[in-house]
Amino acid sequence: MPRPVHPFVPRVFRRTGIGEEGLPGRRSKAYSAQGSTVRAVKGGHGVNVVGSVLAAADRGAGLVDGLIDFRPEDLRGSLRRGMESNLIVFVVDSSGSMAGKDRLQAVTGAVMSMLRDAYQRRDKVAVITVRGSTPELVLPPTGSTEVAMRRLDGAPTGGRTPLGEGLMLAHEVIEREHRKDPTRRALLVALTDGRATGTQGMAGVAKASAVIAQRKLAGCLVIDCEQSRRVRLGLARKLAEQLQAACVTLPEISAESVSGVINTI
Repeated sequence: MPRPVHPFVPRVFRRTGIGEEGLPGRRSKAYSAQGSTVRAVKGGHGVNVVGSVLAAADRGAGLVDGLIDFRPEDLRGSLRRGMESNLIVFVVDSSGSMAGKDRLQAVTGAVMSMLRDAYQRRDKVAVITVRGSTPELVLPPTGSTEVAMRRLDGAPTGGRTPLGEGLMLAHEVIEREHRKDPTRRALLVALTDGRATGTQGMAGVAKASAVIAQRKLAGCLVIDCEQSRRVRLGLARKLAEQLQAACVTLPEISAESVSGVINTI
């Protein structure tokens, strides 16, 4: 199945000061200690010989005993751009019966695909299910396929939809991981139709979304899971606006489509 292409998505994942010097990985483009050289700069990585020579020449350096008269201010390093690793936090509406089960299966497959494909297992993935009276962190941040399979296998579905509480739990996970490693870029991916039938209702969704958008620790993506009906409520798109996120509607919610849209980021 060809991967869906959404050229408007990547911009929402750029966060000032986050990912500028991220851990090497494969998910997002970032300036790092590894990767291709963009240009020579002061304070860059290593020694950029060509850049240092050009800086000395621009200064008008002469030759001393056949050697260029280098000075400390001529030294240039390399600004490099490679791929960084990420923390990807899924918030999955697993309420309802068959629909919730299908969404959770799709996320489980996508998680396993991403962890198997991650460069030296440097990506970390977490999964929060939104169901019943309270959300649950069924998969704490991990880079292990074994842990992911064990924690996600047989996760329960059904019940109400405490969406606001689930988004706030995701924010807490992202905050905690940010304190551990401020350079790792976080992506929050919500699979939901936007409805909230938990205790806090839609007011809780608006409150949590405002906190996430204000803190700017993560880029956000909403995958609209509203089932086809005569009158669409458009609540997932409203949630995306509150989160300052992109909103994507997939022709089918599956492991391939979910991992495909993540891989375009």
